[in-house]
Amino acid sequence: MLLYLSQHLIEITGTLLSLVYLYLSIQQRISLWIFGFLSSALYIVVFFQSKFYADMSLQVYYLVVSVYGWISWKKGKADTGEDLPVRKTTMHQGIMLTSLTIAVFFIYYYILTVFTDSPVPIGDSFTTALSITATWMLAKKMIEHWFVWIVVDAVAVGLYVYRGLYPTAFLFIVYSVMAIVGWVQWKKSLDAQKLIM
Repeated sequence: MLLYLSQHLIEITGTLLSLVYLYLSIQQRISLWIFGFLSSALYIVVFFQSKFYADMSLQVYYLVVSVYGWISWKKGKADTGEDLPVRKTTMHQGIMLTSLTIAVFFIYYYILTVFTDSPVPIGDSFTTALSITATWMLAKKMIEHWFVWIVVDAVAVGLYVYRGLYPTAFLFIVYSVMAIVGWVQWKKSLDAQKLIM
């Protein structure tokens, strides 16, 4: 057991930080972005070692979007004195996000199949493209990002089990369940906002 823990210390630490990130995300606490940044930095190493190259590059994106999310949420509060409100994705935004997600999927798939030895290029590209979209939606507090995460998390569990990343697979099982909890909590916030208006 101690040998396993020492060999997977970075992954386990990243998993624990990610769980804090998820909890804070559900609670709509701006500090979520700090824990997201830290866990992403650790997962760059984990995914590089496991040859999940798209997921590794996704962690770099998470580093950047964590800074963007912090600024976006902070600016939303500064402008109104209130927390950035939860919002629904418009039809136009949905079409744009879907189109961009498909484009990102094909770009990643091409790169992974032509330039890397990725053992799971389709799955890695799929979860990465959707994760990029979901994280941007989180930064904008779009409630539908929780549905995107449910799909990503379910697929990711299988991928991580296949590659022997059991703590990470466990993390994504928890993510799947908590994405439902997150949606319920954010829906309550959205409904409360409508009552105030």
